[in-house]
Amino acid sequence: MRYRTLGPSGLLVSELCLGTMTFGGSDGMWGQIGQLRQDEADTLVKAALDAGINFIDTANVYAGGESERILGQAIRNLGIPRDEVVIATKVLGPMGEGPNARGASRGHIMAQAKASLSRLQMDHIDLYQIHGFDPLTPIAETLEALDTLVRQGHVRYIGLSNWAAWQIVKAVGITEARKLAPILSLQAYYTLVGRDLEREIVPMLQAEGIGLMVWSPLAGGFLSGKYSDGTAANDGRRASFDFPPVDLARGDAAIAVMREIASAKGCTVAQVALAWLLHQPVVTSVIVGAKRIDQLQDNIRSTEVALTAEDLAALDRVTRLPAEYPGWMLERQSQYRAPFASQKG
Repeated sequence: MRYRTLGPSGLLVSELCLGTMTFGGSDGMWGQIGQLRQDEADTLVKAALDAGINFIDTANVYAGGESERILGQAIRNLGIPRDEVVIATKVLGPMGEGPNARGASRGHIMAQAKASLSRLQMDHIDLYQIHGFDPLTPIAETLEALDTLVRQGHVRYIGLSNWAAWQIVKAVGITEARKLAPILSLQAYYTLVGRDLEREIVPMLQAEGIGLMVWSPLAGGFLSGKYSDGTAANDGRRASFDFPPVDLARGDAAIAVMREIASAKGCTVAQVALAWLLHQPVVTSVIVGAKRIDQLQDNIRSTEVALTAEDLAALDRVTRLPAEYPGWMLERQSQYRAPFASQKG
């Protein structure tokens, strides 16, 4: 297991992060995603830690807070020293019926940070993330609230999730102008069959030095290969919860190339998908979840898969995004200065 600093900080996190969205579900969407109880969660957390994973991600909205509760109890049950794990959670989604029991307002953030700490049975959250963009709350209000939590010691670092590039850059400008706690990371969807991030967000993250945590790296199970050829398996998450959306024609073409690479390397299609992400310079950590110990162990073995330049080129050819404006114009006009690139100081 390799470790990388998270954004512009000295915080070292494992290249794989254990996702806990499968913890505690009972009915509805969360029940479809996962229904792991305490003993099962304890087993997964221990396997992750034994493999060198020190980074665990959850959210207050997962199973209505049950995921946080189970995770916190697992850390206690296993006797894990608090400073040996980096715990990340998120806030935004509905945690009650009222109009203020959701969003990224100061009131909701402050109340939910306290509630998350209680469920986790911890005195601080290592990485507190805004789970999505709130169009009703000024960005400055959200960032001021997060800064307050950092100054109080309840939160160590802050991050965002599912924000557009312009929103993130605006937030970065506000934190710098007001000397607030800096934004360390973005948690976002990025896969071989979902490379939209590369248009605007990836260049922005690299320019600003912000870390990237990848959610749903197997595209909701599609990149396991069992849903290819335009069919859906009768079991697995996508059979009942078809998310994130995938262009099946492009997806099947990608799976075909991935099968060839997997066969040559003696690994699984899923491991190729995860290994591709781990080879992307912008990626800090890839979030992997599981319902069973063998699934988690299979995902962990992706860290041992080395893709060659030829492998990466083959995967790029079959999954590359079609050119869009202004990307193709920026590329064209950048050639005006190309002869002088080596002279840049």
